[in-house]
Amino acid sequence: MIWYNIFEVIFNELEFYCYYSKEDDWYVAKCAENNIASQGKTIEEAISNLKEAIELYYEDNEPEFFIAPAFVTTLEVAI
Repeated sequence: MIWYNIFEVIFNELEFYCYYSKEDDWYVAKCAENNIASQGKTIEEAISNLKEAIELYYEDNEPEFFIAPAFVTTLEVAI
């Protein structure tokens, strides 16, 4: 799983922590803060589609002006 910062905190932009993974022939990009997801045939397309989905979501929803930073780690579990 790879994390990607999609926005920078400048002017009216907010920073979101996003990750993407490969599922079959598609890359799936998901936003950690608001559970918005999108997909694309390439990583760049998935990220671009996710950015558009987030922008469309916040046209109708008021964003939180403070989003706490995400802390990411890996976890090993014996199964």
